[in-house]
Amino acid sequence: MSLADTPRSSATDVLLKNGKPTLRTIADLTGFAVTTVSRALSNAPQISAETRRRVHEVAAEIGYLPDRAAQRLKTGRTNVICVLLDPHEEILGYGISLMHGLAQALQDTAYHLIVMPNFINGANIDAVRHVVRNGMADGLIFSRTEPFDPRVRLLLENGFPFVTHGRTEFTTPHPYVDYDNFSFAYEATKRLIARGRRKPMIILPPKRMTFSQYLLHGFMTAVREAGVEYEIPDEIDLDCPVEQIRDYMSRRAGRPDAPDGFACGGEVSALATITGMSDHGLTLGVEYDIVAKRTSKLLSQIQPKVETIFEDLTDTGRQMGRVLLARIAGEEPAALQVLLRPEIGFVEV
Repeated sequence: MSLADTPRSSATDVLLKNGKPTLRTIADLTGFAVTTVSRALSNAPQISAETRRRVHEVAAEIGYLPDRAAQRLKTGRTNVICVLLDPHEEILGYGISLMHGLAQALQDTAYHLIVMPNFINGANIDAVRHVVRNGMADGLIFSRTEPFDPRVRLLLENGFPFVTHGRTEFTTPHPYVDYDNFSFAYEATKRLIARGRRKPMIILPPKRMTFSQYLLHGFMTAVREAGVEYEIPDEIDLDCPVEQIRDYMSRRAGRPDAPDGFACGGEVSALATITGMSDHGLTLGVEYDIVAKRTSKLLSQIQPKVETIFEDLTDTGRQMGRVLLARIAGEEPAALQVLLRPEIGFVEV
């Protein structure tokens, strides 16, 4: 009886006898040639789906890991996707949701994810330069784009595959996946006005961020169409600590002509606003209303009176993974630009 005919449970025994599993180990267990195993692990289309399924199953069972150094020498690729991940305090579950979607997109590929921190107060071009110069990955993913983001310029100049979570103003097209923040701010503000609020406020991201412009444009379009007063605070933005937003809202609620409607770019700023307003005895849904961007189920559970517009970050991650794989495969950047629409489900006033 050949090794391929032995019970599957014997795979562990083979591993213990032969040490680190190799392509030969999988070939012996499945009965396929080493070249077939190699192609199946790379998901080559000329290998049948059933063969690929069986090879991947055995590889997972025995804990096979490819030799990345050997792969790189042979193919020039690392089979690594690098993610520069931001510590988004404002957006609940940002990293987890995004990584979940990315993992789904890469699930049936040879690619693995590595994560590097992208600090909130800078463009982190040094991190991007380090990845590119050292050939640490085949593609790069990052967010919090600026209109003329130096990271994007560097990657375009080097022809390095990447996708951004957010747009820029470069005339040269590049791959991106973005949320339609204009529509979010426009619809949120229109909703506040429809509920009878006469002085909406929006808390914006730092002005250097591209999506700050889209939020501002959507907000201003809505208030100008309605001809209502509005307020945009200069002292706080969405990057501020939650206690700073809460304290500002508390102070503002205690002064004359306070805003009575709030378009919040995330659940954290919405909760900070509620806390600050309650310091002065103001009640949500009575003296003021909030429409917030929702990325989790938190607000619906603890503050159901806050109306929300959904941003699906898991789908964002999936889309970014799909776009980056297409770019690595050579698809043109202009065809790899995705704008995700807000999910709006307001109940009639």
